[in-house]
Amino acid sequence: MSANRPAAVVVLAAGEGTRMKSKTPKVLHEIAGRSLVGHVVSAARELEPEHLVVVVGHAREQVKGHLEAHYAGTRTAVQEEQNGTGHAVRMALEELGQAPDGTVVVVCGDTPLLSGETLKALAGTHAADGNAVTVLTAEVPDSTGYGRIVRDASGAVTEIVEHKDASAEQLAIREINSGVFAFDGKLLAEALGKVRTDNSQGEEYLTDVLSILREAGHRVGASIAGDHREILGINNRVQLAEARALLNQRLLERAMMAGVTVVDPASVFVDVTVTFEADAIVLPGTQLLGATHIAEDAVVGPNSRLKDTRVGKGARVDNTVSDTAVVGEGASVGPYAYLRPGTNLGAKAKAGTYVEMKNATIGEGTKVPHLSYVGDATIGEYTNIGAASVFVNYDGEAKHHTTVGSHCKTGSDNMFVAPVTIGDGAYTAAGSVITKDVPAGALAVARGQQRNIEGWVARKRPGSAAAQAAQVASGDSASES
Repeated sequence: MSANRPAAVVVLAAGEGTRMKSKTPKVLHEIAGRSLVGHVVSAARELEPEHLVVVVGHAREQVKGHLEAHYAGTRTAVQEEQNGTGHAVRMALEELGQAPDGTVVVVCGDTPLLSGETLKALAGTHAADGNAVTVLTAEVPDSTGYGRIVRDASGAVTEIVEHKDASAEQLAIREINSGVFAFDGKLLAEALGKVRTDNSQGEEYLTDVLSILREAGHRVGASIAGDHREILGINNRVQLAEARALLNQRLLERAMMAGVTVVDPASVFVDVTVTFEADAIVLPGTQLLGATHIAEDAVVGPNSRLKDTRVGKGARVDNTVSDTAVVGEGASVGPYAYLRPGTNLGAKAKAGTYVEMKNATIGEGTKVPHLSYVGDATIGEYTNIGAASVFVNYDGEAKHHTTVGSHCKTGSDNMFVAPVTIGDGAYTAAGSVITKDVPAGALAVARGQQRNIEGWVARKRPGSAAAQAAQVASGDSASES
């Protein structure tokens, strides 16, 4: 095992989070596509610990279910009653069965901005300095309310003084405690057995371990986070929004530094799982969610929301909502299009204005330009679907499939009643309801014969504006009397 690789990481996620005022457990609130505890677990995994244990308590079944569904391999320890952070860590060590031989990193489950790089630096400092405990600290602009880090001349941490207990000199200290620690596993287990509960809350405080170990002659050190905002914990919806904004800024800056153009970062929101290629362009008012990928030279936005969508090289997606779709290289979508799950647009294909697609495969160069619904369908290459066409896929009980071949031209206002197949090179007349297969190269006409009833308006709507207009148009002298 690497000297910097922890024997275990313990994530404290047992609290209720009453200040969130929510039926959802605090650690399951989401920002940027992950739960709060999910962000912490993801950062912890970058350390490649031998064991990763999340301590659960409030709403434990929900939290455990979430971890099992999204973070397989993560162990959980139950803290039946929230008797303090020291007690929570003790429950985690009991879950492991024995005191870990190596470093144990303890993190809070409500710190979504904490990065794997910072945790690696903490573990590295801990190993390099030979500390019994290493505290992750941060230097903040305003340390009001935080525990101050007091050091001796050697740089070792002598104590953590809470704000209310700090002297005037200590109040001037800007280095604060984050609540994140690296411990020697064996010493941690021994010290937890000596933690007392004779405090105002009657709880076992993890911070007491520091003084216990220091009094036993062991060194307590510190590792300073490069960005103090990483240690921010979430206790209410205001802080949740603030963390979301900070994380979003971090993600967009990373994308821009990698060659992505984000025209207005203040109006663009992305999840942590979104990926880009260089020279992609994101226009204002756009949300990119889930496993969305934007390829080179693609332009997305403005005012688009894409979830789990792959946008190919040079494609254009304008004012579009897309969920679990593929937009091929050089394809065009929108404005005002809706791509539902299972949509696959081929290269240079088009889903135009007010077009909705679902479970549809659209061939290369095929166009569905306007005002149409394409559901449960396969369309070949270089076909044109007329305006206001509907693929009628549902009979009230089951969905059925429509197949349209390559190089077809279908008229406007067509209804394709599935299951039905239109052969390659076929045409369909405007206003047709297609209920039977159309052979390749045929013209299908499926509409009633037009019949004009002369004089109907004059007889049925005498004196109306329409009747008067008809009279003028026909040159009837009665219109001049």
